[in-house]
Amino acid sequence: MNANSEHKKYLKKLKLRTIEVIFFQVFILVAFIIFWQILSNKGIINSFLCSSPKKVVDTIISLWKSNDLFIHIWVTLKEILISFSLGTIIGILFAAILWWFPFASRVLDPYLTILNSLPKVSLGPIIIIWAGANQNSIILMALLISVISTIISVYVGFKNTNKTSIKLMKSFKANKFQIFTKVVFPSNINTIISSLKINLSMTFVGVIMGELLVSKQGLGYLINYGSQVFNTNLVLAGVILLGILTSILYFLISFIERKVKKEW
Repeated sequence: MNANSEHKKYLKKLKLRTIEVIFFQVFILVAFIIFWQILSNKGIINSFLCSSPKKVVDTIISLWKSNDLFIHIWVTLKEILISFSLGTIIGILFAAILWWFPFASRVLDPYLTILNSLPKVSLGPIIIIWAGANQNSIILMALLISVISTIISVYVGFKNTNKTSIKLMKSFKANKFQIFTKVVFPSNINTIISSLKINLSMTFVGVIMGELLVSKQGLGYLINYGSQVFNTNLVLAGVILLGILTSILYFLISFIERKVKKEW
């Protein structure tokens, strides 16, 4: 009974700590918005250059009333989902191939490092020539930015799998496929989930950079158009909508992570 009581106290303490963290996260955000609005109302900051929460909300409402809001959100979301899915699948498959063929990994390792360090945005004009000034260019840009980092992070996880577990499987005459499916892959679920979070952020960067270059719709287009016409309200509205979209997808991955951890 005593141990059970202590365990309940510990769980209650953890729950309270989580509530405290969420409270301060929300408090910081709300305080920032209020402080920003006050500075704008008092004229301490130039509302033309820095906008204000009220003007940003009015801009979003205006986009909604003109039926443009969800069109731009859907275009960006679709590009992100396609790029994210392709980047994740290609990254994990390529990392598995590198683990399966150690010689190939040694040969390709410097090339992956070099490709990962290259500024992909500088390849924008070439990508447009290859894929055309359309959605294909945006997806290709996002893939170039996200897939290399996914390959590297997942492969490092595969490579550093517990050697004792692998030796134990080999002692039972397990083949390479069985070792991969029973030991290597399950042992790196957390690594793969972490790479998904990195891949998501990289995909957002790639999609927005692509939209800045060629798109006529999407949140990146809104940000680019707003900057061209000196409409700070539109720029910040696009940035805030992008932040909300990022948060939703991030929490979705975190939810999947909790479910997967329970299963594995």
